[in-house]
Amino acid sequence: MTIRVIIVDDQAMVRAGFAALLAAQADIDVVGEAPDGRQGVDVSRHTHPDVVLMDVRMPEMDGLAAARELLNPPVGVVHVPKVLMLTTFDVDDYVYEALRAGASGFLLKDAPPADLISAVRVVAAGEALLAPSVTRRLIADFARQRPSGASRSGPALRLNGLTPRETEVLELIARGLSNQEIAGRLVLAEQTVKTHIGRVLAKLDLRDRAQAVIFAYEAGLVVPGEG
Repeated sequence: MTIRVIIVDDQAMVRAGFAALLAAQADIDVVGEAPDGRQGVDVSRHTHPDVVLMDVRMPEMDGLAAARELLNPPVGVVHVPKVLMLTTFDVDDYVYEALRAGASGFLLKDAPPADLISAVRVVAAGEALLAPSVTRRLIADFARQRPSGASRSGPALRLNGLTPRETEVLELIARGLSNQEIAGRLVLAEQTVKTHIGRVLAKLDLRDRAQAVIFAYEAGLVVPGEG
């Protein structure tokens, strides 16, 4: 199956470079591009891409606002693409909110070409692009941004629907462990870990690993600074 992609970035050279690289792949088709978030939303509505590469900082409408519109569309709009945020910094001010909005992860603009190609394929497959090292920095960012005394009762109650093992797996995801590291910690096969993660996401109605990390902290399952 061909992966349909659009590129939203205010730098024409960046759009051209990414488009040339991705279009050269047999399984990827670049179906559109846009110089700002507003036009990006419009292009996405017309082309129905599988993945939107979305720059974080742009004029007219930034990537965060555009991602929110795409991932939480108005009534009558059926198509919801995967959104992969592009940023110059590994922990941008907007990254946390973008992940909360439902973005599938983020990629540094200066990442090697092979990483960009892989990222598109990973996100198109429904997985989150959030490396363990990035997860740990996201947690620190979350700890700084979370208002003191914010309620956790809603998310905490949803944890009751998980089995003890699923809760354990969710906690380890939130601590930044990879599937392989979780398998080693719990003495499980890596495929079994993937199965547990799939069940956690389904039960909690979460899109991917990125949202699982945020949920675990909002529910108080893991407290920033512990462990």
